[in-house]
Amino acid sequence: MQKTTILIHCEDQKGIIAAVTNFILKVEGNIVYIDQHVDVEQNVFFMRLECEFSNLNIRLANIKEDFQQSIATDFKMSWEIYTKDQKPKMALFVSKYDHCLFDILGRYSADELNVEIPLIISNHQDLKPIAERFNIPFYYVPFTKDNKEEGEKIQIELLQKHEIDFIVLARYMQIITPTLINLYENKIINIHHSFLPAFPGAKPYHSAFKRGVKIIGATSHYVTQHLDEGPIIEQDITRVSHINSIEDFIMKGRDLERIVLARAIKLHAERKTMVYDNKTVVFY
Repeated sequence: MQKTTILIHCEDQKGIIAAVTNFILKVEGNIVYIDQHVDVEQNVFFMRLECEFSNLNIRLANIKEDFQQSIATDFKMSWEIYTKDQKPKMALFVSKYDHCLFDILGRYSADELNVEIPLIISNHQDLKPIAERFNIPFYYVPFTKDNKEEGEKIQIELLQKHEIDFIVLARYMQIITPTLINLYENKIINIHHSFLPAFPGAKPYHSAFKRGVKIIGATSHYVTQHLDEGPIIEQDITRVSHINSIEDFIMKGRDLERIVLARAIKLHAERKTMVYDNKTVVFY
């Protein structure tokens, strides 16, 4: 049984769903999940579909070619198809904070994430022992304002060598270069506290504490060249009050960062996110 996921977006028009479902029937497929959304303002149609093919004699390459010629061209679709056994290869970028890294590697070891992790890249050596504990190759790539070009070159070489599909910034404290962003468009996931831009800087929780905020949060988004303004994948919040200390703020914030980043990774790895016009359509 071959299981596949199909993602589609195009201009909204009559007959799309009927055409797609009839095509799946024609190639002896069985639809096990289907969801769609129409952005009325932009007049854009989105669809996510999961199906199974019991006839293994029908090659996926032939299905792709037939779909492009008989449907996608007529509807001017942008579309992608993935098989269930295609585990995306994920690279982790880290600095010194370890809470997100521990959480991701713990979930990975427990088979909670449908990914492969071929490598971890860091601009510091502090977290190398964690990578070794989980038997993940660790690469120390110094990255400062004085050696950005050299650091970027090494990063790209490593990513291409390991055939990386997407990157997760697990509290990586450097700005990603435009070249790398262009190479992995909508494939670099970041996590940060939700105070930006109200509480920027190295100690946002301290600033929030001084202002007496009642809610703190975390946001995971795709990285663009506009800092922390990329399409949002996942968010969450928790309440705080005057009885909480700065240490409580930090602990609650890090808990949210772990949870929100893990959800975002899972959504991306399971092909449940679609990016359009700096927003995401997420099929939960």
